[in-house]
Parts: sequence; C-alpha cells; structure tokens
Amino acid sequence: MGLLVIVVTRLNGGQFGVNPDLIQRIDSAPDTILTLIDGTKYIVAEPMAEVIALVHEYRATILARARMLAAELDLVEADEPDIDDRPIAPAVPLRPRGL
Repeated sequence: MGLLVIVVTRLNGGQFGVNPDLIQRIDSAPDTILTLIDGTKYIVAEPMAEVIALVHEYRATILARARMLAAELDLVEADEPDIDDRPIAPAVPLRPRGL
C-alpha cells in the first residue's frame, strides 16, 4: 500500500505529501490554501476541485484496502476450525435449596 498522504505541489514546483485526515479546510482565493487542524496553512498549485478529488481517492483507497484485508482474513478463518462450532457441555438446571 502506498503512503498515507496525498501529494500536492508548492507554487515553486516542489511536491510534498499531506495527510488528508489533518486537513480542516480548503480555500480558493484565488490560490488554493490547505488549512490543517493545527492551523498550519499551505498554498498549493492544484485547484481546489483537484485537491478534493485527491482526498476522495485517498479515502476510497483506504476503504478498498480495508475490504481486501477483511476478505483475506475471512479466507484464513475459513481454513481454521471455528471456536463457536466446538461442542459444549449441556446446561444443568439448578435446584432450589432445600429440595
């Protein structure tokens, strides 16, 4: 699996990664400004719509990976005996005291 960031471009052309879970707000005025939850601001070359698309793709990738891991886990568990399928001792009714 790739990095847990989206790659964006500084106005001078350099690229850097941002954890999209830390983005609080995206402004377009006219430059695109990413504001993180700690107040840090980054001006990026990508238009706001492209940054939003990158965040959506990132989240879709995370969900797809989670589903793939769950499916792999189901396959592994199918090969192992299920604990719930083991026989258990029958319940014995309790008798009231004095009988």
